[in-house]
Amino acid sequence: MNGTMFLKVHHTRTAGDIVAVCDRELLNTTLEWKGLRMEITEAFYGNQLATGDEVRQAMREAACINLMGKRALSCARELELVDEQGCIMIGDVPHAQIYSL
Repeated sequence: MNGTMFLKVHHTRTAGDIVAVCDRELLNTTLEWKGLRMEITEAFYGNQLATGDEVRQAMREAACINLMGKRALSCARELELVDEQGCIMIGDVPHAQIYSL
Protein backbone atom coordinates (compact mmCIF):
# COMPACT_ATOMS: atom_id res chain seq x y z
CA MET A 1 0.00 0.00 0.00
CA ASN A 2 1.46 3.37 -1.02
CA GLY A 3 1.83 6.27 1.38
CA THR A 4 0.91 4.53 4.61
CA MET A 5 3.60 6.22 6.71
CA PHE A 6 5.17 9.64 7.13
CA LEU A 7 8.95 9.76 6.76
CA LYS A 8 11.40 12.53 7.54
CA VAL A 9 15.18 12.30 7.41
CA HIS A 10 16.99 14.75 9.66
CA HIS A 11 20.50 15.29 8.31
CA THR A 12 23.18 16.07 10.89
CA ARG A 13 26.84 16.83 10.28
CA THR A 14 28.22 14.87 13.20
CA ALA A 15 25.74 12.14 14.17
CA GLY A 16 24.59 10.87 10.77
CA ASP A 17 21.02 10.78 9.51
CA ILE A 18 18.14 10.50 11.95
CA VAL A 19 15.14 8.79 10.35
CA ALA A 20 11.70 9.46 11.83
CA VAL A 21 8.74 7.31 10.73
CA CYS A 22 5.17 7.21 11.95
CA ASP A 23 2.03 5.51 10.73
CA ARG A 24 -0.17 7.84 8.71
CA GLU A 25 -3.05 8.03 11.18
CA LEU A 26 -0.76 8.97 14.09
CA LEU A 27 0.60 12.23 12.68
CA ASN A 28 -0.45 15.33 14.65
CA THR A 29 -1.89 13.31 17.51
CA THR A 30 -0.92 13.10 21.16
CA LEU A 31 -0.67 9.77 22.95
CA GLU A 32 -1.06 9.61 26.71
CA TRP A 33 -0.53 6.54 28.81
CA LYS A 34 0.51 6.02 32.44
CA GLY A 35 1.69 9.61 32.81
CA LEU A 36 3.63 9.53 29.55
CA ARG A 37 2.67 12.11 26.94
CA MET A 38 4.03 11.77 23.41
CA GLU A 39 3.25 14.33 20.71
CA ILE A 40 3.61 12.98 17.19
CA THR A 41 4.27 16.14 15.24
CA GLU A 42 4.81 17.09 11.63
CA ALA A 43 7.89 19.02 12.73
CA PHE A 44 9.62 15.76 13.66
CA TYR A 45 7.94 13.12 11.48
CA GLY A 46 7.47 15.34 8.43
CA ASN A 47 4.63 15.73 5.97
CA GLN A 48 5.85 13.44 3.18
CA LEU A 49 4.04 10.15 2.75
CA ALA A 50 6.28 7.18 2.02
CA THR A 51 5.92 3.59 0.94
CA GLY A 52 7.30 0.67 2.88
CA ASP A 53 10.14 0.39 0.35
CA GLU A 54 11.09 4.05 0.85
CA VAL A 55 10.99 3.67 4.62
CA ARG A 56 13.15 0.53 4.57
CA GLN A 57 15.72 2.22 2.30
CA ALA A 58 15.96 5.22 4.63
CA MET A 59 16.39 2.88 7.62
CA ARG A 60 19.28 1.07 5.92
CA GLU A 61 21.19 4.36 5.70
CA ALA A 62 20.32 5.77 9.14
CA ALA A 63 22.46 6.32 12.19
CA CYS A 64 19.37 6.66 14.39
CA ILE A 65 15.76 5.62 13.78
CA ASN A 66 12.64 6.76 15.65
CA LEU A 67 9.49 4.74 14.96
CA MET A 68 5.85 5.18 15.96
CA GLY A 69 3.15 2.73 14.93
CA LYS A 70 2.59 -0.83 13.79
CA ARG A 71 3.50 -0.35 10.12
CA ALA A 72 6.63 1.63 10.96
CA LEU A 73 7.79 -1.09 13.36
CA SER A 74 6.94 -3.79 10.83
CA CYS A 75 9.43 -2.27 8.37
CA ALA A 76 12.17 -2.37 11.02
CA ARG A 77 11.32 -5.97 11.91
CA GLU A 78 11.56 -6.96 8.23
CA LEU A 79 15.13 -5.62 8.25
CA GLU A 80 15.81 -7.37 11.57
CA LEU A 81 16.63 -4.06 13.26
CA VAL A 82 14.28 -4.56 16.21
CA ASP A 83 12.17 -7.25 17.83
CA GLU A 84 9.23 -7.20 20.26
CA GLN A 85 11.54 -6.77 23.28
CA GLY A 86 13.03 -3.65 21.69
CA CYS A 87 9.68 -1.85 21.60
CA ILE A 88 7.62 -0.09 24.20
CA MET A 89 3.88 0.25 23.99
CA ILE A 90 2.24 3.63 24.52
CA GLY A 91 -1.29 2.43 24.96
CA ASP A 92 -1.74 0.22 21.92
CA VAL A 93 0.87 2.02 19.78
CA PRO A 94 4.35 0.51 19.51
CA HIS A 95 7.38 2.80 19.70
CA ALA A 96 11.08 2.11 19.23
CA GLN A 97 14.34 3.98 18.89
CA ILE A 98 17.24 2.28 17.14
CA TYR A 99 20.82 3.51 17.28
CA SER A 100 23.76 2.48 15.16
CA LEU A 101 26.93 2.38 17.20
